[in-house]
Amino acid sequence: MIPSPARQVSRTLTGRLALVTGAGGGLGHAIARSLTETGAEVVVHGRDRGRLEAVVAELVDAGGYAKAIVVDLEDESALRDSVTALGPIDILVSNAGLRDRRPLAELDRAAFRRLLEVNLVAPFDLVRMVAPQMREGGRIITITSIAGQIARAGDAAYTATKGGLEALTRALAVELGPRGITVNAVAPGYFATDANAPMVASEEIAAHLARRTSLGRWGYPAEIAGAVVFLASPAASYITGQVIAVDGGYLAHF
Repeated sequence: MIPSPARQVSRTLTGRLALVTGAGGGLGHAIARSLTETGAEVVVHGRDRGRLEAVVAELVDAGGYAKAIVVDLEDESALRDSVTALGPIDILVSNAGLRDRRPLAELDRAAFRRLLEVNLVAPFDLVRMVAPQMREGGRIITITSIAGQIARAGDAAYTATKGGLEALTRALAVELGPRGITVNAVAPGYFATDANAPMVASEEIAAHLARRTSLGRWGYPAEIAGAVVFLASPAASYITGQVIAVDGGYLAHF
């Protein structure tokens, strides 16, 4: 695999408070890092205190401002208390999510409901909690997936929740636009995260991506962050209700 590209640092978000959910690793960690590099004050969220403390230490050591909140997205009361205590949030990145790859016959109602709660209901709750205090120029960014637009066998629950999140993103953009708040989504394709390590090691999947994507490879977590930072920045002030695919050209192929 080719090396991860270097990141360009610009302090365009200085003084902005950002909340990134699911930031203990993978894409959330990369997004939090890039937001701090561009000057934002970042609150990282997750359920694993040890992992979050390590992320905070890394971001602070690099000269950024970061702190952590540890709360389960399924606990509405605790989530509200934690979010309210932060004060007005300028940038909300709703990244946390679950995946449950199983054939339809093996996927029961409880499992389907759990993905709905974390992947769709929790982002809805977060916006309800954050938006009332969000000022004009606020940014809400959901992390969906190319699975919100295309499907594969054995992934019905995840695909449904991500499709729903895209629809929610558009609806929120319409509702919050008159207040000067933009709402957009970033849809990742195949990314080489720790959670995907077994897939990254698969020669079969590597061959599939070589055929199926324009760039012929996995994406790196740092490459998702550019789209998020752009949507959070003043440069994206007239973009709302959109889904930006960061997928190496996967959706462009047939």
